[in-house]
Order: sequence, then structure tokens, then C-alpha cells
Amino acid sequence: MSSHIATQAVHAGEERPKPYGAVTTPIVQTSTYAFVDTAEIMDFMHRKVAGDEPLRHEYGRYSNPTQTAVESKVAALEGGEKALLFASGMAAITTTLCALLSSGDHLVMVRDAYHRTWEFALTFLERWGVETTLVPIDEPDTLAAAIRPSTRLIFSETPANPYLGIIDLSRTVEIAKKHTIITIIDSTFATPVNLRPLEYGVDLVIHSATKYLGGHNDLMAGVVIGPRSVLTDIEEARGTLGGVSSPHDAYLLLRGLKTLEVRVLRQNDNARRVAQFLEGHPAIHRVHYPGLPSHPQHDLASKQMTGFGGVVSFEIEGDTGRTSRFIDLLRLPYVGPTLGSVESIVQQVAAFFSLDREEREAAGIKDNLVRYAVGIEDAGDLISDLSQALAGI
Repeated sequence: MSSHIATQAVHAGEERPKPYGAVTTPIVQTSTYAFVDTAEIMDFMHRKVAGDEPLRHEYGRYSNPTQTAVESKVAALEGGEKALLFASGMAAITTTLCALLSSGDHLVMVRDAYHRTWEFALTFLERWGVETTLVPIDEPDTLAAAIRPSTRLIFSETPANPYLGIIDLSRTVEIAKKHTIITIIDSTFATPVNLRPLEYGVDLVIHSATKYLGGHNDLMAGVVIGPRSVLTDIEEARGTLGGVSSPHDAYLLLRGLKTLEVRVLRQNDNARRVAQFLEGHPAIHRVHYPGLPSHPQHDLASKQMTGFGGVVSFEIEGDTGRTSRFIDLLRLPYVGPTLGSVESIVQQVAAFFSLDREEREAAGIKDNLVRYAVGIEDAGDLISDLSQALAGI
């Protein structure tokens, strides 16, 4: 098969021929898989104990044919040996951290990560005896200084939410390998179209597949990709904790993945044009977009990424009320907490983050910050809508 991501998105991971001569992989809507006889059970169990890939399925909490097709496709897109599908991005993150960390271990995480991710680390993991140190995403020397003998994982996003900070993957991997530490990158904002962290030596890549991989605001899923040797414990934890994706969501994700490159390339272009328009507008204080030369890590982003993604964050000049009025005057995007779909979605970040001002300030969330997740609409229409909303405030 071609190694081009567009071809892999359509064909990788799917059997040919498929059952009943179908073109699409079917939804296998079952929780239980029957065995023909005891001999088949014993053969299955011996393979399982030996650590071999099973030739069949046993129970829906462990695997499903529709789920397996998604995992194979995503692994191919990221260039990984194996992928594991979960019920949500957070299920993928929390299960991975629980599987790889034990009491007394230390985790280094970038402060720019999704707030639910570091909340989990600072509350649940701390309760279970795991310490977490938060570091800036753009200071590799600070990251290196945070390493302890007990450090087991380095976790980052790139680009990060919501200011779109970029971590230096090569430097991070260099630091981690020096101390035999596992590196994990949440690459949800980038997608494998724009960045493949495994090629830089990163150990594990995570996606909230609810976003770009699904692309249509109609499913929830998460995925972890990496070498089989690292994923073994995570797969065991998934089977125990139960955060498995449903066959129907797996089917929707499989469908969405086929147009991933087409959608992301369009969103890259739309976001670039939107960012350029906003940067030149007098009502905008600052634009955060790695594709702009004004972004402090533009050179690093240009080196690591083939495209800069579909999210543009920016700050409105003036008080909080002006930002809220701007959001309310927009006509095309939906107002909501997600990103990565064909529809544009916008949010005043502070309104979704917390009602507590001190909590927002501690997390670096400004009241005038807007996150605009650009969809696949016509860029000219999006810019016209932005223009009328800015004129109205």
C-alpha cells in the first residue's frame, strides 16, 4: 500500500474483502463472542498467556472487529506499531498515566496542557502518591532541571491548548532518553497530517479522536499509539478499567478518518487566512497562531510541522464585555467547548474554564482570550463574519 497519508486514511487497517462484500467495515454490535468448543477456548487462552496477538475476539471490553480496524488505521497514520482505542481522549490519557505510573513515581508535565489533564495529575495522581511538576512548554532547560531519579514520564501537548505553544520534540526526546524516561505527546491539535511525533523518537502519541480524527461532532473517542512493548500494560489497564469505545463510535471514527487529510488541509489554509486577517485588525491585541512569523516559536513549528492546524487563539482589545459581545455577534461558528470538526466553533476561553478569577489567572487564562476552531467553510465567509462582529463591538 502507498505510504501517502491520504491513501492510508482511506484503506489502511481494513480487511479486503469485507464481510458480505461490503465496501465499508461493518458495525459488529455485540458484547460477547461465542467459542465453537473447549479446544478453541484453550487455544485462545494459550495465545493470550504467551502474549501473542489473538486470532479472534473474546469480549467487548477487550476488543471488537470495528474497533480493531480503527486501531490499525490510526497506527498506520501515525507510523506506530499498534494503537489502542478508548471511549474518550481523557480515558486514553488517564488510563495511560495510571498504567505507567506507581506510587512514589514522578511525572513532568507542561503547564500548557489541557487543564483537565493537569487537574487529573494534581488531584487523582497526587492522591495515589504520584508527584507532578509543571514546566513551561518552551523552556527545555527548565524541563531538564525538573527531572528526578523517580521521574518516569514526560507529558506534553503540541500545539498546546489554548495559546498554541510548541514543544521542541527533538530536545525533549534527548532529555528523556538520557534518563530512560517515557515521552508522551498529545497531538490532538496537530493530527498526523501536520505532525508525526513518533518520527522524532517520542514513545507514545495520544489523540482525542473526538476532535479532528472524527471530524464531525458526532462521536467521542481517544487513541494511544506507540510500540507494542509499551502499550501492553495500557491495554491490560483498559480491559480492567473499562474505558473502551463502542462499536458504533468506532464505525463513525472509521468513517471520519477517511477524509482526515482533505479536512485538515482545508482547515490549515482557512486558519492561516483567518490568523493573517486578525493580526492586521485594530480591534485585536494579539494573535496566537504558530503559522504566523509573530508567534514566538514559529521557526520551531515550521521545522517540526507540515501545517499549523485549524485553531487560532487571539485577544480582543478592551474589557471582558467587548470579548463577550464579539462572540455573540458572530453568525457562522457555533459557540462551544470543542474543536476539530467541519463546523467552525468559537469560545471565550475564560467562560468555559472557570468562574473563579483567581483560578483563571493562576492558569494564565485571560478574560479577553478567544479560541476559534476553524472549520471547512469558505475562508472568505469566515473572515467577513469576523469583520462584521469586530465592527459591532
